[in-house]
Amino acid sequence: MMNFKQLTPPDYTTYRHYFDNQRYPLCGYSLSSIIAWTNTEYKPLGAEFEGAFIVAAEFETDKKNRHLLLPISPEREFTPGELAAVAKAAGYTQYWFVPEDYIARFGEDAVGRHFQVRPHAAYDDYVYRVEDLAGLKGNRYSKKRNLINQFQRDYVDLGKVAIDPIDPDNAEECLVFLEEWCQERDCDADDQVDLACEKQAAINTLNHLETLAVKGILMRIDGKVSAFGVSAHVTREMASLQYEKALGSIKGLYQYFDNACAQRLFIGYTYLNKESDMGIPGLAKAKKSYHPIKMIRSFRLILKT
Repeated sequence: MMNFKQLTPPDYTTYRHYFDNQRYPLCGYSLSSIIAWTNTEYKPLGAEFEGAFIVAAEFETDKKNRHLLLPISPEREFTPGELAAVAKAAGYTQYWFVPEDYIARFGEDAVGRHFQVRPHAAYDDYVYRVEDLAGLKGNRYSKKRNLINQFQRDYVDLGKVAIDPIDPDNAEECLVFLEEWCQERDCDADDQVDLACEKQAAINTLNHLETLAVKGILMRIDGKVSAFGVSAHVTREMASLQYEKALGSIKGLYQYFDNACAQRLFIGYTYLNKESDMGIPGLAKAKKSYHPIKMIRSFRLILKT
């Protein structure tokens, strides 16, 4: 039996040591992200169990979606048989966000003895080299550079742009901008449930920046916040661009700001994870346009009865 409790921002410090050197490259294994994605529909739970930290997801209405993440342990990796035992002890029937390399390490046959394996394509992550997005070198990025140059000429060179770290003193400006950004995309609409949940996660993060140990920058144009980005630790080599919001009405703004995020928020990391496209075609197109070096496939494991 596991003693699960709902995870809240103060728990980040308590359980961070499990995640400092965790091995799974999907963005869902960032502790700050796990805690921030809390809303009226979804609650993250956590429990310590046999030297590992177990994360569970509970849903208010869609009970069929309740699931576990792979156990996080600084000491070892759980085998498929051990995963099955953990699921039974916890009272869950499935794991979400299982990276393809877990299945490759143990083999499809070994995993298949205990679980049905199902792709979860909406949660495949896009991964890039930090140096590629910071430098934007080569012909494949020529359109991005052209847009950046236009923005540079029309705004930066005229002294209209300022970029600063996000801190508790200016986070409120980002919250005001987030409302404007969401109105532009109608992300509170019923058919945009993923965007609405992401909005709430961003609000939770901005309200607990220091507690969740994330890094962020904001951009002001003529003194008004017009973009912000937040990064979070995933593995030793990888951090995720957890949120990146920019006004779509200003030509070249997104490209200029994305480049600034790569240069400023990922120092010391080799890889930049832009997370999934949530099955949104426009978002998928935008992420592919930056030429990921790989996609990290996400799977569901459903316990066999």
